[in-house]
Amino acid sequence: MFQNTRKGTLLGSALTLAEVIYHATVRDIRKAHGNAFMALFVSIATTVIFVLAFFFMFSFLGLRGAKLRGDFLLYILSGVFLYITHIRAVGAVAGAENSTSPMMQHTPMNTVVSICSSAIGSLYIQVLALFIILFLYHTLINPIEISQPIPAFGMFLLAWFTGCAVGLLFMALTPWFPTAASLLRTVYVRVNMIASGKLFVANALPGFLLAVFDWNPLFHVIDQSRGFVFINYYPRNTSYEYAFIVACVLVVIGLLGEFYTRQHASTSWSARR
Repeated sequence: MFQNTRKGTLLGSALTLAEVIYHATVRDIRKAHGNAFMALFVSIATTVIFVLAFFFMFSFLGLRGAKLRGDFLLYILSGVFLYITHIRAVGAVAGAENSTSPMMQHTPMNTVVSICSSAIGSLYIQVLALFIILFLYHTLINPIEISQPIPAFGMFLLAWFTGCAVGLLFMALTPWFPTAASLLRTVYVRVNMIASGKLFVANALPGFLLAVFDWNPLFHVIDQSRGFVFINYYPRNTSYEYAFIVACVLVVIGLLGEFYTRQHASTSWSARR
């Protein structure tokens, strides 16, 4: 717990930080699920249930004709999976250990390591789940044809990054207003069930409805991802640059809030509530 630290080179410090983040990421994954295999199974099961639920809902309501020309399940997956990735990144970063956590008493540990390990752990599980689901669907059900796979994967990473940015805001807010932060996070998750745009195509929306959804960075990311997945769809009303800029701004605000919170951290905060 108490160590004498010596100044080293910049490269050595970076390698040490990377090693600490790696071990903290492994601890974060195993803490939540027991082992990595169970974490992967839960992630895949959740995604499959979401996809099947929306698949049967669209089929029952006769909305399959409103989809893009292409694989119907891939259309649903391009929206639902990005939504799950975004929401899980929000929850992982917002629930990361803050400056009052007992783990912060250990010398190499700090809030930067906690945030990075939670975010990377969430990304690790989602990437594995994505490749396994696509592999099983491609080999067992129907061959997959993605127009631009690398930019489409970039939109997947952007959905994760925007989730980390939003989660960082909730993390900085939680020590000050834990009840309000928890309520706001729940509201954000529920609102994005519709506002994320995973149920419809942005190009088909009228102007007055488009103005209701275009504030949401996830709405832009999902629509842009469908432009890269399907060769016959070009998103006219969204921009991935907007999502990236909003995420960067939220990261800066969240880091400033976390720094201010760390300067005023007190282990007695939870006791007075």
